[in-house]
Amino acid sequence: MLSQKPTSSSDSAQKPHPLTAEPLKLFSVIIPARDEEESLPATLTHLHEEFSKNNVPHEIVVVDDGSRDKTWTVLQNLKAQIPTLRPIQNTGDHGFGRAITFGLRNCSGDAVVIMMADESDDARDAVRYWQLLNEGWDCVFGSRFIKGGATFDYPKFKLFVNRVVNFFIRIGFGISLNDTTNAFKAYRRTVIQGCEPLIAPHFNLTVEIPLKAIVRGYSWTVMPITWRNRRFGEAKLKLKEMGSRYFFICAYVWLEKYFSRGDYKQRR
Repeated sequence: MLSQKPTSSSDSAQKPHPLTAEPLKLFSVIIPARDEEESLPATLTHLHEEFSKNNVPHEIVVVDDGSRDKTWTVLQNLKAQIPTLRPIQNTGDHGFGRAITFGLRNCSGDAVVIMMADESDDARDAVRYWQLLNEGWDCVFGSRFIKGGATFDYPKFKLFVNRVVNFFIRIGFGISLNDTTNAFKAYRRTVIQGCEPLIAPHFNLTVEIPLKAIVRGYSWTVMPITWRNRRFGEAKLKLKEMGSRYFFICAYVWLEKYFSRGDYKQRR
């Protein structure tokens, strides 16, 4: 586990006093999965072991998003080994964002964390997310690009694009968060409800939720996380398909920030 203390940003909303924050009872892990038969056994086993070792009450909601391989069969077999596993199938239109939204609407936890099926996200970081949420934060965002964070085998071109996109998000929204596009983030359920409606159908959901949460006044903090490239299968994010979609979502939330006159802002 990374030992650096989490850093809260000066542009975050005021932290609620822990005594006034509702205690959390269940952590729902939302994992979208499309053709991930090779990755899921190790990802889910390690996640369950880490949560159990640290006494994190949890459910693991894996959303099969129209897989054409044996993903669903693998999930059914894993249920015997992982009692907290809840596989579901996305019965609507497919897409990364749609799968996450489907999972969020079908989970039971009063806090949620979005993770990837390929074990690129570290389960130990998810445990720390849970601990920070229980300190009273509404949202916990991880960053791979602050002191204590790390990436392993990150494709150079994707890394360059990532840094450029996140730079413009920081400037446009006036925030210090430098890894907004990463999906691996945790929220109290009240935040997800307060960010409805979620409209992004693809990977642009990864920026819609945190930016809405910030703009709508929920408290947030940032901690360093570790990311590792997948060992099996192919990455689902296609950069050439996502540019205009990311721009649309950022523009949509930016207009809310500067022109809604605080109509959607969280009241404390």
